[in-house]
Amino acid sequence: MARPRRIVLVRHGESTGNVDDSVYEREPDHALALTERGRQQAEETGKRLRELFGRERVSVYVSPYRRTHETLQAFHLDPELIRVREEPRLREQDWGNWQDRDDVRLQKAYRDAYGHFFYRFAQGESGADVYDRVGGFLESLFRSFEAPDHPPNVLLVTHGLAMRLFCMRWFHWTVAEFESLLNPENGDMRMLVLGEDGRYTLDRPFERWRDPEPYGITG
Repeated sequence: MARPRRIVLVRHGESTGNVDDSVYEREPDHALALTERGRQQAEETGKRLRELFGRERVSVYVSPYRRTHETLQAFHLDPELIRVREEPRLREQDWGNWQDRDDVRLQKAYRDAYGHFFYRFAQGESGADVYDRVGGFLESLFRSFEAPDHPPNVLLVTHGLAMRLFCMRWFHWTVAEFESLLNPENGDMRMLVLGEDGRYTLDRPFERWRDPEPYGITG
């Protein structure tokens, strides 16, 4: 099994929805573009990625949203060194179709009180739903490692929640641990690095907004 040395997760750059939540009433979530600041964020991240990967090959998986595709394009990775696959299971959490801003704000307050993992938006998904599809993607990713010529690097261009849930699934974090974590900033990245012991470690932790509050002992 040709396991990659690095698995890099990147959140898309700032989108129009990040600066004006009323845009969800006029445009589909998947169609929202990057702002100028978002493109600059993606370009800065791209510089870091090009230095990190050098001339090594990269297997890229990108969410099907416009803002993730635009983020990937702004990385300016060498097309001869990358293999790009659109991966719908890495999409953003579904909050419904045309979104009423006041209703979404109310539901976000309900979610904060109920819990981000279990709360399901009225016409959309819960964090647990996203966890399940990210878990399905992980199974496909593991199978891809069986190819003897698998690239030494994997890059996922996705969304903040999906990044946290990917790591939750990979490292077997509890729901309480997940609930204590903040999303990474737009354009931010985390990296799983393969050690000499055959285990992956996270290059740096996600920031916390509180200590975990578990119901019981695990591990």
